[in-house]
Amino acid sequence: MLFTSNIGEYLSLDETSLSQGELYTYLTNKQGKGKKGSLVASIKGTKAKDISSVIAKIPLESRLKVKEVTLDMARNMEAAVITCFPNAQIVVDRFHVVKLVLDAVQHLRVELRWDAIAKENKAIKKARKKGQKFKPTEFENGDTLKQLLARSRYILAKKESKWTNNQLIRAEILFQKFPQLKKAYNHCMQLRNIYENHCKYHAEEQLNKWIEKTLEVEIEQFYTAANSINYNKENILNFFNNRNTNANAESFNAKIKLFRANLRGVSDIKFFLFRLHKLFA
Repeated sequence: MLFTSNIGEYLSLDETSLSQGELYTYLTNKQGKGKKGSLVASIKGTKAKDISSVIAKIPLESRLKVKEVTLDMARNMEAAVITCFPNAQIVVDRFHVVKLVLDAVQHLRVELRWDAIAKENKAIKKARKKGQKFKPTEFENGDTLKQLLARSRYILAKKESKWTNNQLIRAEILFQKFPQLKKAYNHCMQLRNIYENHCKYHAEEQLNKWIEKTLEVEIEQFYTAANSINYNKENILNFFNNRNTNANAESFNAKIKLFRANLRGVSDIKFFLFRLHKLFA
């Protein structure tokens, strides 16, 4: 589906699933604010050539007026934007950058949790052989080691200032027990704090220092994230020009998912797309 009249100067490009993991790419106008007039194009699939072939049907005069397109770090999306919007600045959404680093922290937490589970299973087996009942060690807040790591998921995703009293106690125990996890959390928060800058030059300075510091931290999970950020650095820093995010695209995706959930799934894709056209185009 293509609605050329809905094109604007500031766009978002994102993908979401309609049914059984089948992905569709959506080009939306930020000015529409997730309401009528938001949807510019709905394209089946995520291949750059498929996206480009549909968007290229919009008159070149209109496409040349596009100033900025916000997207995630997917190379196919970037390639489509470069082809279709030659004058547009590409902005990598801050949410996807922060999420990449948060995932590295969570990956470390999950590894430590599986290690704790494996050790507990060995201890249970050993106790049974001796005819004893295994009782895991509990910390002052009542958590066992594996419970501590499982329940710390949301703590590690939030800033310290937003922790509750119980979360503060849990975090203190967690970081005392796993100093490496504390180091990873602090490093992640340093990246999040870069986005508090309103000066692109200072943000670039801090981002370069953060990438360099990743090697000093010596946490393997961060290496891939740092490499991805370094590779997309120019587009990441473009955020500081207008501070636009992909929030409207995420909001649009959330509405589609809610609509899909209310309908108990999508049995007729064509009719579902027709409804999207009526609501958002």
